[in-house]
Amino acid sequence: MAKKKLERWTELKSFSHVIEPPFEDVFRKDHELKGVWHKSWFGNDKPVVLELGCGKGEYTVGLAQHYPEKNFIGIDIKGHRMWRGAREAKEKGLRNVTFLRTRIEFITSFFAAGEVDEIWITFPDPQLKRRNEKKRLPGATFLNLYGTFLKQNGIIHLKTDCRELYDYTLSVVKRNNLQILVATTDLYNELPGDPLLSIRTFYEQMFLDQGVPITYLSFILDHEKRIITPEESE
Repeated sequence: MAKKKLERWTELKSFSHVIEPPFEDVFRKDHELKGVWHKSWFGNDKPVVLELGCGKGEYTVGLAQHYPEKNFIGIDIKGHRMWRGAREAKEKGLRNVTFLRTRIEFITSFFAAGEVDEIWITFPDPQLKRRNEKKRLPGATFLNLYGTFLKQNGIIHLKTDCRELYDYTLSVVKRNNLQILVATTDLYNELPGDPLLSIRTFYEQMFLDQGVPITYLSFILDHEKRIITPEESE
């Protein structure tokens, strides 16, 4: 297994559509692409969409195939998983896909105000323990980070098998009076046949095979307000 990981890390470094900045280049400092993704990397003005915690990259690749008029960036720290999606994107000749290997906590080092149009959060670690609330990717702490680079009225998508995380995120959205676009606790029964939402990751298919309902929530983030948790006062 260690040998296979090493082989994948080595191949990952050879991909021109993969960015792996050293820790010291992004810790408390801006990456060179911040603010110039359209001009210096993609070479176009198409909307930029992020998938956070992209894992094997199935969703990033699937979205890029469905929406060639948009640019997609899959972000994760685990390179041996990301390798699969990066290789698939290369094999399919997808020019609107990039993979960024970094910690989500460093995300503000990479994107300037208004540079990102949408964010997808697919099957994240729910971090259900109360003390881990600040680590939840669709929670208030991270939503405030996203607001620093997401366009005004940019869209957040959450797709998860964890009903507790879905309910928590929905409570954050309602507490902050954010506009809900779609909210369903049983995606495939309530919205069958939607080609976008039917992109399935490895783990998603595993959950479906076990009979676990998939939840989906999308909403508009108003970055002009500070997002608070359901328990906080204004």
